[in-house]
Parts: sequence; C-alpha cells; structure tokens
Amino acid sequence: MAEYKVKPGRELRIAVSGKSGCGNTTVSTLLAQTLGIKLINYTFRQLAAEKGLTLAQVIENAKTDDSYDKYVDTHQVELARQESCVLGSRLAIWMLKEADVKIYLLASDELRAKRILGREGGDLQQIKDFTAMRDSEDTKRYKKLYGIDNNDYETVADIKVDTSCNVPDEIVHNILEELAERGFIEKTGV
Repeated sequence: MAEYKVKPGRELRIAVSGKSGCGNTTVSTLLAQTLGIKLINYTFRQLAAEKGLTLAQVIENAKTDDSYDKYVDTHQVELARQESCVLGSRLAIWMLKEADVKIYLLASDELRAKRILGREGGDLQQIKDFTAMRDSEDTKRYKKLYGIDNNDYETVADIKVDTSCNVPDEIVHNILEELAERGFIEKTGV
C-alpha cells in the first residue's frame, strides 16, 4: 500500500467540513494520521474542560452568548495557522480561508441518522428529527454570526466527497490520491 507525506519544505493545511454524521471526525483523523500532521478539532467539549464547566453547561450558555461559538471557531483557525494540519469542523472550509485544500463531505439525511444511531444509540426517528432541527439551527447561527450559508459549499469546496459510497479508509485513500495529483503531497512507498 502506498504511503503519503507532505512535500518537503512546505506546509499543508487541509480543511474538512460536513454536517453531523457525514464522517467529518473519522476522515479528518485518518487524513492527519496518514500524513503525520496535526489534527485540529477543537469543540465545545474542549472549551468546557478548559473553563471547568460541563459540556451541557457550555451548550446551554452558548444559546444566549455568541462568544462561545466565536471563541471555538476562531481558536481552531488560530491553531490551524501555526503548522501543517487537518482542521475538521462544520465551518472549516469557510473559516480557514487560507487552507490549501477545502474538502466537503456529504451523506444523505437517512445515512447520517443511521451513523449517529450507531455511534450514540437511541431511536432512529428521534435522531432524524433532532438532526434536522440541529442542521436548521446551525445554519441560522452561522448566518447570524458570520454571514455563512453552510448549505452553499459548491463554490467554496475544492473537493466534494459522497461518504455513502465507500468505507472511511477508501474515502481517505481517494482524497490522498487527489491531493497527490494536485501536487500537495507525494507517495513515498508502493
């Protein structure tokens, strides 16, 4: 199997976005591990730990205080600017404007709900309903905070990947092949 690395003497910043259940965390993690670069996925969970709050407290506070979202979103970008990395977040492709490559992951609402069910358990219909509500709330919040329409990724993303067609390793392999073809990385073994 081929191995890949960032070309010597250059830095590489890859932004990966997608809605909940599209494989954002999995794909971002595998890309970062394969390339031997940092994964940045700073979330409310890390913010809660830093502030000595529970995740539930941060989520509740964020409903009425935009500073939580803004801090998480800007802090991720600050971290990403420091070194080669994969930044995986819902807004990565919009927020990290200087990313070398912007990847948007897609999956049907049905598949996303099934993945969330597999990860967290529960009732499929409740997950579908909650995910639809969350998508809508996220879109409203991103428009309010940043003027970003996270449903309008066509003109922002360099690479669009339907994650329903392959398993994560195949998805990452296809992305790596595309990155090599574009000259961002090189194969080091066969």
